Amino acid sequence: MQHFWVVGTDTDVGKTFVTTLLMRNLQKQGVRVTPYKPVQTGEVYDGEQAYYFDTAMYEKYSLQLLDRENLNGYSFKEAASPHFAAQLEGQQIDTQQLLKQMQLLQQTWDVVICEGAGGLFVPLDACGETTLLDVIVESKLPVVVVTRTALGTINHTLLTLEALTTREIEVLGLVFNGDMGSRMEQDNIQTILQYYTLPFMTIPKLEELSDISEYTITGTSLFERLIRRETSIN
Repeated sequence: MQHFWVVGTDTDVGKTFVTTLLMRNLQKQGVRVTPYKPVQTGEVYDGEQAYYFDTAMYEKYSLQLLDRENLNGYSFKEAASPHFAAQLEGQQIDTQQLLKQMQLLQQTWDVVICEGAGGLFVPLDACGETTLLDVIVESKLPVVVVTRTALGTINHTLLTLEALTTREIEVLGLVFNGDMGSRMEQDNIQTILQYYTLPFMTIPKLEELSDISEYTITGTSLFERLIRRETSIN
């Protein structure tokens, strides 16, 4: 069975959106998929109701029944780096517990999509000894990289890919998220692909989050790679 990470070049590049989109489209192929967010921060308040955006997105748009208790490892109220958000609540993130939970999920589901927090080097402890990248390395799972199309994406994307390849982490492909269709954005995409020839998909800036229900990624080189890997492994 093939499991993988969705990681970002930075915060707010659309990792949760892409994780949910990949989940839905794989589910449409009859694959049993669960997302998993090891650490999420930033509690959202809607009137008297409080929730976390990431796991709420998973549950809202999944085509299959998900196990709520196993969608997430740690949740912290402050919208901050995981190490700081945990510190504010007097907690420490046990990365070995996160890895154990991932392994248990992999025994139950066809595909587990692990969504990162922030960028690769976001710290998970106050000492700075463990980063998200360290957990990815230890998990031995490949990654899908989500990046922007706007100004600055070339540098951020190439640095992210270099960090992954240097550590011999397999990169399944790239997601260029939020494309507005400008000539600069198209050049940014082509420039990145000149450095790294990878399967990819480009997602336009959608009007509403609910558009995810109708958006299909079938036929993109990235999704076709994911499907081929899943078929060959099974």
